[in-house]
Amino acid sequence: MRVKIIGSAAGGGFPQWNCNYRLSRAARAGMAGVQSRTQSSIAASANGVDWVLFNASPDIRQQIAQTPELQPAADAPLRSTPIRAVVLTNADVDHIAGLLSLRERQPFAIYATAQVLATLEANSIFNVLDPAIVPRRLLAAEEQVALCDAHGHETGVVVESFPVPGKIALYLEDRAHPDADFSSDAGDTIGVRITGAGSRGAVFYIPGCARVDAALRARLADAACLLFDGTVYTDDEMIGAGVGQKTGARMGHIAMSGEAGSIAGLADVKIGRRIFVHINNTNPVLDENSAEHAAVKAAGWEVAGDGMEMEF
Repeated sequence: MRVKIIGSAAGGGFPQWNCNYRLSRAARAGMAGVQSRTQSSIAASANGVDWVLFNASPDIRQQIAQTPELQPAADAPLRSTPIRAVVLTNADVDHIAGLLSLRERQPFAIYATAQVLATLEANSIFNVLDPAIVPRRLLAAEEQVALCDAHGHETGVVVESFPVPGKIALYLEDRAHPDADFSSDAGDTIGVRITGAGSRGAVFYIPGCARVDAALRARLADAACLLFDGTVYTDDEMIGAGVGQKTGARMGHIAMSGEAGSIAGLADVKIGRRIFVHINNTNPVLDENSAEHAAVKAAGWEVAGDGMEMEF
């Protein structure tokens, strides 16, 4: 099983197009230790030929251009792709907008929860992906699903999805009640366990998570690799940076640091390799020379970058 991180930033990417915070300025200036990143997505393959995307970010065209494995083979038909399926972990814009760039009548399958499928159904723009060519399939929770391409042929990638604490997508919030509780534990946000026939371990991909609870800790025990929500380092990070008024918790994302953070919450869980993904442009760990980056590494975590690859 091969897994490639093709996008490691949170929504907006890094640097974000309109962000003038110090980290974005450093990335634009080419500062050593501050790497640009595209928006959150990974790709997995059990055979090196057929690939499954997990989330379709607005940067998907760039990500394909930077990833030869996701490009048409030299001897392939004039219109072709090795992308056989796309799994969606929620309905956030940075996870579904890239579907619109895959609209060239190319067969592949979409897998998502009932909530996410309903969101696609409710927005007619997604009909540019003709369901007769790009079938939409329900990803049932707590069941192992052998992912298949549009024609029903197995890709070799097997997933098990499970709900994690999160929230509904921002654009689905009721603007008339901005102080309402938009959190959700009912499958609006999911994590996935990725494995395949013959692979020695499982990779967990959880790019959005509001808290670490006992159920999640138990599920992650003995994982070979965890790709986990690294949106913010501190809960009030965006407020302190002067670029927003929401905490990480309000956005449905747990902080890395602190007593209630993910580093502390998962410290005693046996996990082979732990990597932060979905990193916001305000997160100081984006600077490899920062104290925060050093603290993350000292705690046994890695900070994902685009192009990072692992094999199991």
